[in-house]
Amino acid sequence: MAFTFRLVPVLGGLMMLSAMASAAQAPGLLRQLEPGAWELRARGEPQVRRLCVANPEQLLQVEHPRSQCQRYVLAETQRSLSVSYECGGAGSGRTDIRIETSRLAQIRSQGVVGGAPFAWTMEARRVGACR
Repeated sequence: MAFTFRLVPVLGGLMMLSAMASAAQAPGLLRQLEPGAWELRARGEPQVRRLCVANPEQLLQVEHPRSQCQRYVLAETQRSLSVSYECGGAGSGRTDIRIETSRLAQIRSQGVVGGAPFAWTMEARRVGACR
């Protein structure tokens, strides 16, 4: 009997690890977005951020572009996605994406990069092929 009670926490731990591994996989929703040149523009702001997006997952951590981050899917529907991510010493963040079309999305992101907080809301629009 004692063996059975010890096995239950182990199985529970394995189930949690399995759930965490699936949460770290690429969200299927992002496959709706086309790779290419994207512009990110805050409403009412003249500045535009331009990105060459080879993999739409790049839009999840715009402020941590080269960091190896651990991602956790918080929520996913047919048109929206919320992801939290940790990048070790490089910082962390949360990104919410609402996909309108394969070439248009609304992105809200906040977190910490280089020890400083950031928060922004932008429209992301695919504008062509990368050069």
